[in-house]
This record gives sequence, C-alpha cells and structure tokens, in this order.
Amino acid sequence: MTTARQVAYDALKRIDADGAYANLVLGTMLERSELSDQDRRFVTELVYGTTRMRRACDAVIDRFVTAPPDPATRTLLRLGAYQLEFAGVPPHAAVGETVSLAPKRVRGFVNAVLRKVSTTDMVWPSEFARLSYPDWIGRLLVHELGEDAAMRALARMNEAGSMTVRADGYVQDASSQGVAAAVEAVAGERVLDTCAAPGGKATALAGTGADVVAADSRPGRVRLITENIERLGATGIEAVVADATDPPFEPGSFDAVLIDAPCSGLGALRRRPDARWRIQPDDIADLTALQRRIIAASAPLVRPGGRLVYSVCTLTAAESIDHPVPEGFVVDQREPPTGTWQRFGQGWRVLPHEADTDGMVLIRYRRAA
Repeated sequence: MTTARQVAYDALKRIDADGAYANLVLGTMLERSELSDQDRRFVTELVYGTTRMRRACDAVIDRFVTAPPDPATRTLLRLGAYQLEFAGVPPHAAVGETVSLAPKRVRGFVNAVLRKVSTTDMVWPSEFARLSYPDWIGRLLVHELGEDAAMRALARMNEAGSMTVRADGYVQDASSQGVAAAVEAVAGERVLDTCAAPGGKATALAGTGADVVAADSRPGRVRLITENIERLGATGIEAVVADATDPPFEPGSFDAVLIDAPCSGLGALRRRPDARWRIQPDDIADLTALQRRIIAASAPLVRPGGRLVYSVCTLTAAESIDHPVPEGFVVDQREPPTGTWQRFGQGWRVLPHEADTDGMVLIRYRRAA
C-alpha cells in the first residue's frame, strides 16, 4: 500500500524536477490515492511545508553534504529535513520512514545525513535562509515595509492561511472579500470584473444584485469562473473570454470596473508554497507594464461618475501606488468599507501579519462626471 510519505515524495519530485504547481499536482495525486483523511492532511503538510521551506531545508542538509546529490535524492533529503526541523515528527519516524523511500544505492547516504540533521543544532546563515525566502524577496520587503514589519510579514506567510466562508458557501480570503466590497456594487448596476478567474470576486459582486460581466483572457480560466457560478447557483453574471488589455466593450458602458490585476503575488505567498521560487526580480517590471496597459484599456469603460477599483495581492509600490491616476479620474479618498486596511499612498494596504489575511493593495478611483 502506498504510504503518505511516498505520495508526498512523488508530488515533491514533480514540483522540484518538472516545475509542477504544488496545488495542482497534489490535488490530482490525493484524488487518485486511497489514503485516509488524516493521511491526506499529513501529505498536504509535507508537500506544502517542504516546498515552502525549500531553502531552509537545503541549509539544514548542506552542512553534511560534500558533493551535490542527484535531484531525486535532494528532494528526499528535503522531505526528511522538513519533518525533523519544522514538522515536529519524532526523529526515529522521520529518519526511518524517509530512508525507506530511498533507492538502495543512496539509502546509506540519506540515513547518515538525516541522522546528523536530527542530532545537530542548526545555526542559520541568515534570517532570509531561516525563513526560506530568496534574498531578493526579503530585501525588497524590507525596503517596502521596514525591517521589523517585513520580517513579521515573511514569518506570517510561512504559516497556513485562514479562510472565511461567505454566506453563499464560497471560501475566500477576507482581504479578497474586502476588495469586492470596495466596489460598492448595488442592484441594477452593470459591473465588469476584468481579470475575474476563478470568479470569487465576480460572484460576490453578483450577490449584490448587480449585473456582472466576469472576463478573463484564457478559455480555461473562464471555465473555472463558469464552474463556480454553477456551483454557487449565482445569477446575474456572465463569464466571457476577453483580453483585459484590449477589452471588447463599449466605452462608458459600466457603472463600475474592477481590475484585480495579475501581479507578483508577494502578499499571498502563504497560499502558494512554490510561488516564492517561481517569481523573479525582472518579472515585477514586466507585470508593472502589463498592469498599466490593463488600467489604460479598462478606465474608458467606466461611465462618467462611475467607479474604477484596482487591487493586487502584493505589497509593492511599483505594482500599485506608483501607477499614475488614470486620465479623467480622481482618487476616492474614503476609507474602504470592510477589513483592516491602512493608508498607503493614494490607496490602502493590508498586511498579512496584522490582519491574518493575504497582503493586498487597494486603490479606488472615480471618473469625473
């Protein structure tokens, strides 16, 4: 019978070697397994935790490695190190069960390394290594938030995220619910969600009685919106394939437009264990350019007197408050209607360690009448 650790190891090899997304590969593998609910939870912790703490696990391991192990062995050592250093698994179980997964040719090596890990206190080379982030992410958040807040945010994003269940049964982070509420949609209005997949904010907007167009550029992502509409029994919402940089809608045809823009996701790393290893410094410049194109294309769709709401699940100024105010719009200076938001430039920001939510930036504009 396949064990929980075997499933976790197989998933981690896919993530580490093939670049598979943790949530996608793990979900598929758990569906195919015959594991108990308890074992499924254990697998989820091992996969998400080992992926999230990859750098820290490597630092723990590399004290006792003189030559780089092959990728599969490296992944197995990370799995064992995570159990020993972070998951609180008893050493005899963490070492013995992990070694049993190793091929015979490396079993002795894996056993020796993990036994040393289990008996040797760790001295971390840096705080960013201890918290398991690339140096550039750590330095960027220190620049954006200050050292104390940055370290607290980084630490909080290593913990499992809490979720809030809406009245309609949709599970959604509280900061995302706050963004949808900030649109202040009301019955009878026509509202566009330009980057709507998987549909959480769009279905929340439809719940106000507004007529919602939920758009996304890729058909597969629009199918996710449609599935959520059907599952929730939502009405007054239409899912369409539309490129937010070139939307096929008439100017001034919406009372409100929400841009929940593609971003670096640096405020939501607790939910995306592999994201910190995927995003690169140059990506932020590319994303910033894309965000500006979306804003420029979406702003004309708002009717005179209507509202434009911009949000990103990151903490950086470059992706949020550094964007110029769209032509013909003014900043809405009122406080957001819900959530624990702090003033951030012309917008508002919520921090993971202060609100126990994803980190978000929200900016609201109103078009001149």
